[in-house]
Amino acid sequence: MKSFKSLLLASLTLILASTAPAKEQPQPETLPAGMNMYVIEREMPGAGKLSADELKGAAQKSCTVLRNLGPDITWLHSYVTGDKLYCVYLAPNEEMIRAHAKEGGFPANSVKRVSTIIGPQTAK
Repeated sequence: MKSFKSLLLASLTLILASTAPAKEQPQPETLPAGMNMYVIEREMPGAGKLSADELKGAAQKSCTVLRNLGPDITWLHSYVTGDKLYCVYLAPNEEMIRAHAKEGGFPANSVKRVSTIIGPQTAK
């Protein structure tokens, strides 16, 4: 079990390696005009059991599609759970998010625009 956890941690590190530290993450309310933040829910049975190579392959496919779509769409990071991925993207509209999913062959079961982000610091 320990090796599985190590493998999952390594996989997530690969996916998140290109993201900025949390304090530098963009905030929806400070994005340039016409740009929005989205959370995409992807139903992917067994996602939490994907190998490091499988996660790397999925990340590479996503990045290839992003390059093809141009600079108006950015993948910030994803959360891998048992049977779902929750991905955070910047894009001008939901249609571009769905185009990425279609071209990449990824499900996009739910696409929601993020209006703001809260956390423990919000309570201060």
